[in-house]
Amino acid sequence: MTILKDLFQVFYPKICANCEQQLLQNETIICTFCRHDLPLTNFNCYSDNKIIKSFYGKVNIEYGNALLYYKKQGITKKLIQELKYKGNQQIGVLMGNWLGEIIKNNPSFAKVDFIIPVPLHPKKEKIRGYNQVSEFGKTISKHLNKPFLESILQRTSTSKTQTIKSRFERFNNNDTKFTTKNTNLIRNKHLLLVDDVITTGATLEACSKALQKTTGVKISILTMAYTA
Repeated sequence: MTILKDLFQVFYPKICANCEQQLLQNETIICTFCRHDLPLTNFNCYSDNKIIKSFYGKVNIEYGNALLYYKKQGITKKLIQELKYKGNQQIGVLMGNWLGEIIKNNPSFAKVDFIIPVPLHPKKEKIRGYNQVSEFGKTISKHLNKPFLESILQRTSTSKTQTIKSRFERFNNNDTKFTTKNTNLIRNKHLLLVDDVITTGATLEACSKALQKTTGVKISILTMAYTA
């Protein structure tokens, strides 16, 4: 079996999702060099939380965290694109494991009842074949030992992707709407909303407002990346 594995690696080598160099036997998804170049936010270490601040005056957020900074160019953008458009869902698992280890002993996240992903519109999900946030959310769910619920929040309108919107459109993103199902399940619960990237926060704001129509719902936010 080991010989067959080695032969497979020769003909179909695993490559780094960023630099595209061949991975060593003990490396997964990205190489050690690229891993060291990842722009970690270290939000977990600071009481002055940028994510919570970005939602001031818009929606009440209990706590927020993100693993990486996201810039127009760089390793984070490439990883997110690999995840969203090239089907490399293991990137979501990698980030979920990394961030899960960081937050699992954080008392703020211990108060969470359920983990809920930002949904894609059903048509878009059918075309893509998956929601890029699902594996990330499921992995976080394992670390926090909290249920992952994909059926609560639903997107009822389609909108242009954030990457091709104009700056004005991003700040006036009122065309994306969400609705909730099984609201009895989330009444008076603390929900952890997970997504890939916080750009302007408009999508997460819309999701939070939809969820908070249910009595007693509290929201915290966790994402793979935060726009610097």
